Amino acid sequence: MITISKEDYLKAIAEAEAEGQTVIPATLAHWLSVTRPAVTFALKRLTKDGLVSVKGDGHIRLTSQGREIAERTIVRHHLIERMLAEIFGMAWYEIHDEAERLEHAVSPAFEKKLIEKLGHKDTCPHGNELVLRSPAERRKRGLRLLSESDPGSKYVVASVYERDRQLLEFFENEGIRPGARIAVEARNYDGTISLLIDKHQIRLGTLAAERVWVSKV
Repeated sequence: MITISKEDYLKAIAEAEAEGQTVIPATLAHWLSVTRPAVTFALKRLTKDGLVSVKGDGHIRLTSQGREIAERTIVRHHLIERMLAEIFGMAWYEIHDEAERLEHAVSPAFEKKLIEKLGHKDTCPHGNELVLRSPAERRKRGLRLLSESDPGSKYVVASVYERDRQLLEFFENEGIRPGARIAVEARNYDGTISLLIDKHQIRLGTLAAERVWVSKV
């Protein structure tokens, strides 16, 4: 039986991989805000069910069956986010947490109805794709992190990290959202980046800039 907890773990592994992280128990403890013993117990169950494999160095990988479940959960999360934004008009920075709660309640019949209602779209309101891509794959497609941007160049925001509500609200206040155009003015001595967004000048720290993927105009 695939429980909500199992879906959460499998999705977290897939998403952490897509963020370029090496997935070990500590990664999942941080990602899911749970204790290390809870992760150890969950991994035993997931391994027994043939959904993950744990290497000798602690590196956790999804099996083909585990990845299939993770991707199905991600699709439902994506559809719920779009439903909340496109039908109910919720702000783009509010919908991730709500979708985390609702994604597990989506039946195949409701999923089909959502697809019929919303149509097909590859990206969610945060700009993240249905197909999770590693940082290397994103770079091959012409994307780069805002923290890697060149002074004097202009970019379009492709996607933002969606698992931090406070960060999303900060981005919204500063005008950093998918589709926004950004001019990079300078890299500063203190590690910040000077940006111009809709004639609004801001200095963005490295930690925030590493959460934004952009493409060059």
